[in-house]
Amino acid sequence: MFDLEKFKGIIVALYACYDEEGNVDALRVKKLARHYADKGVKGLYVGGSSGEGMLQTAAERKVVLEAVMEEVGSELTIIAHVGSASTRESVGLAKHAESAGADAISAVPAIYYRLSPASVERHWQEMIDSTSLPFIIYHIPQTTGFQLQADLLAKMAAQDKVIGVKISSESTYELQQFKAIGGPDFLVLNGPDEQYLAGRSIGADGGIGGTYGVMPELFLKVESCYREGLMDEARKWQFNINEIIKGLLSFPSLYGACKAVLRLQGVECGEPRLPLLPVSDADHGRIVLLHKQIHEYTEAALASVKA
Repeated sequence: MFDLEKFKGIIVALYACYDEEGNVDALRVKKLARHYADKGVKGLYVGGSSGEGMLQTAAERKVVLEAVMEEVGSELTIIAHVGSASTRESVGLAKHAESAGADAISAVPAIYYRLSPASVERHWQEMIDSTSLPFIIYHIPQTTGFQLQADLLAKMAAQDKVIGVKISSESTYELQQFKAIGGPDFLVLNGPDEQYLAGRSIGADGGIGGTYGVMPELFLKVESCYREGLMDEARKWQFNINEIIKGLLSFPSLYGACKAVLRLQGVECGEPRLPLLPVSDADHGRIVLLHKQIHEYTEAALASVKA
């Protein structure tokens, strides 16, 4: 029913882009989207955790998606995260995503309230039924507090429009089990960036990640090595990635650190929206060193491709 191949590979979770006053900046969104298109990634995941979707109004989220579609919608696979605290708003965002031309919609369970599986199922089902787009479940229990159980996943996966799950829990066993439940034609997209290769080797069809955005070349390198069966080489690049991730996580805000690195790479996204913290002046030197390390690894990855 749907072309699943377009969702397999490296999909960057797009960062939020703001101007100096903290307002969504459509021009910066377009420049960032173009930056990734030029790197050769498979697609973009818009409005998720990295995109600060939960910190934006519905109107702002629509502006972001429209800017992405205008710039790279004809070139990349675009997945619109439409999850929000209320089902009504999520459905509105889902309908907008379809009208904007997105390739798929995705959503977390509703946040804040501790919901029953029946509530989450209804929440997702309302979005699924509101458009003709394929739907990708976003499983991230460490932030939503909802643990997706096998019976609900099986029930959702039985629907033609539910094509996969983005799994950001830390268990590769759970990833493998989700793949077994969904079957070979059900997409499982790795979420934890630090275990991209582990996820791929145990059944993931690709990945969606936030740290991809500061080093897409390295994730593309891991993916190419994996596809070629060069597992020792793939592990080497995954270990390099994990060094960078460890450095990014040493800052008060992962997204603040990623945006600071991007700034040094020549792409301005503004600061993250509070309560997410920017990188302080005192930490600028550490960001510069991290940027240098990313640059060195990236140059080595690109040189190995040319060789």
